[in-house]
Amino acid sequence: METLQEPAVERRGVPTFAVEAAVALLILVLGLVVVFGSRKLGSGWTSDGPGAGYFPFYIGLILCVSALGAAYQALFGKKRNTEIFVDGEQLRRVLMVLVPALVYVLAVQFIGIYVASAIYIAGFMIVLGKFNKAKSVATAVIIAVLFFFLFEVWFKVPLAKGAFDPLAFLGY
Repeated sequence: METLQEPAVERRGVPTFAVEAAVALLILVLGLVVVFGSRKLGSGWTSDGPGAGYFPFYIGLILCVSALGAAYQALFGKKRNTEIFVDGEQLRRVLMVLVPALVYVLAVQFIGIYVASAIYIAGFMIVLGKFNKAKSVATAVIIAVLFFFLFEVWFKVPLAKGAFDPLAFLGY
């Protein structure tokens, strides 16, 4: 008795070595920022001992050398990892969380943390959780109000209000 197997679906996406190289280049940029910033502080030896940028300079230098080594291994190494790091579906799922989170962070700057949080929570419940819209909005508002009372009223810890805070009429 012979069974037919379906052909394996070939995954297409970003290979692991490309992601490793990109991260190495980001670390190189970070190292260069540290090196040039510490040079402005004075990375040499002064009459009092090491300058303010002495140790950061060498940390930045170590970051740069390490990043170059990691980039070389990722791009030209014998054991270069050519497996797919992320495919289209996985990337779509990550972006479904990342993009709203970035919008939320920007919204906090304009409408404050409480209103932005209520919108963010309700949006996630409706879009990703597939919850009832009325229940989602009610839950988000209740959570935002509870956090408002917790931080602003009881603990007296003011959180970000934003440039156009719709709750300014409350006097907080």
